[in-house]
Amino acid sequence: MAKTTKKQKMLAEKLGDNMELRSFGDALKLLRELATAKFDETVEVAMNLGVDPRHADQMVRGMVSLPSGTGKEVRVAVFAKGENADKALAAGADKVGAEDLMEDMQAGNLDYDRVIATPDMMAVVGRLGKVLGPKGLMPNPKLGTVTPNVEQAVKDAKGGQIEFRVEKLGIIHAGIGKMSFSDEAIKANFDALVDAVVKAKPSGSKGKYVRKVALTSSMGPGLKLDTALLEGV
Repeated sequence: MAKTTKKQKMLAEKLGDNMELRSFGDALKLLRELATAKFDETVEVAMNLGVDPRHADQMVRGMVSLPSGTGKEVRVAVFAKGENADKALAAGADKVGAEDLMEDMQAGNLDYDRVIATPDMMAVVGRLGKVLGPKGLMPNPKLGTVTPNVEQAVKDAKGGQIEFRVEKLGIIHAGIGKMSFSDEAIKANFDALVDAVVKAKPSGSKGKYVRKVALTSSMGPGLKLDTALLEGV
């Protein structure tokens, strides 16, 4: 029989059967008490929505700027030429190019968190559909990643803007900061994400939209939140 570790014993004592619905503040406090990792863990949110993303009118996807940032370095690639390329570099883009950048990505160099393009570069970017699509990196005008204002798009990406997208089981996962953030900073990011997801409610969603919400950390347990205590839900 497997031996119960000290961490498992501590979790069992603190959590019980872990079916309790908690306020955001209580859940975050408990996560901090249980944090044992030697690195700065990411605080994560999982939202179970009343949608079936297999239907086009029930897809939930969007962008949100987290007011406290993400706490991680975001690598950004930009497809642009001329003045727009210069602006992207000045705004902090990690890589800017056109056909040369396309060839680099086709060769497998895809170490980026966000890919942005000006509208005139989409003929080039379109050739990367099979490369960028599976990684969720394909520029999309609805998400603001196809835009003539690449300078602002780069600043947004570097400043804490994240994408959320519902998975096939109706769940959205998103990181909302680091354990080293203050409670206030994490709560501000959480509120921004929840507000954005609620505003993105699709026309095809019927019944209760936000069904369950859980808070966790990279190495911590998932703690269920009381949705009745969440504003705007």
